[in-house]
Amino acid sequence: MNRCFILNRSLLLTVLLASLCSAQQPAPSPEPSPAQQKPEQPAGNAPAPADAPSQQPSTTEQEKEKEKLKQEQSQRILGVVPQFGVTSRQDAAPLTPGQKFHLFAKSTFDPFQFAAAGLQAGIGQATNEFPGYGQGAAGYGKRYGASFADATSSGFFSNFAYPVLLREDPRYFRLGEGSVKHRILYSLSQEFVTHTDKGTRRFNFSNVLGAFSAGGLSNVYYPQSDRGFGLTMSRSAISLAYGSAGGLIDEFWADIDKKLLHHKPKQTRQSTQATTPPDKDHP
Repeated sequence: MNRCFILNRSLLLTVLLASLCSAQQPAPSPEPSPAQQKPEQPAGNAPAPADAPSQQPSTTEQEKEKEKLKQEQSQRILGVVPQFGVTSRQDAAPLTPGQKFHLFAKSTFDPFQFAAAGLQAGIGQATNEFPGYGQGAAGYGKRYGASFADATSSGFFSNFAYPVLLREDPRYFRLGEGSVKHRILYSLSQEFVTHTDKGTRRFNFSNVLGAFSAGGLSNVYYPQSDRGFGLTMSRSAISLAYGSAGGLIDEFWADIDKKLLHHKPKQTRQSTQATTPPDKDHP
């Protein structure tokens, strides 16, 4: 979980806690050519056309999946805060290594992250966090660089490197149903439970290893007084705790957006349009 998210997720978590109280159509089967058409046979005995194109359904499904990924990776809270790594599809197809890199890059280098790093650096300057950086423009620049480096390294390890090596999915899989209590417990656990590329679930090694790897790397650019094994462990643990709480945002924001702001989820609208049959005569 990116350290750069800690501040904005804490603010959004306050709003969330105060506010708490899609089937795909199967790809059409290709019709046989006139040469392949045969007289009708009893159901169950009709042989499949020998030369029917076998790749068309796969290609169609791939196009549908790309469109859904595009929709998911355009999600934002209040139109500002990115929610690119959230999916409401428990059976979503696994991401390829290239797609995992795209998700990491899109999330890390979104304009909001540059602004969030600047805000975090400003608060650190005001509270004199990392006093070894000093004050003034130089101190602010160092804090900004450290904040953005934290976000980049955390995203690289947790959302790309380890997920590719360990074949884990870096996305948050939103439950979206059930009791509020069950969904809260589910969301808090997702920092430590992940979907694998095989569709199973297991301990989220990517998140945990990513947090401690990024924490260890930060010793390269943190002031001497803020380095060391103990400080690295405590910062990494705090990052995981904030990430776990941040799962509440990912789980419930769609409900808050719909209930308080009266917005119908974009994916739902498009899914409804896609499943509406055309007004044509059926054979």
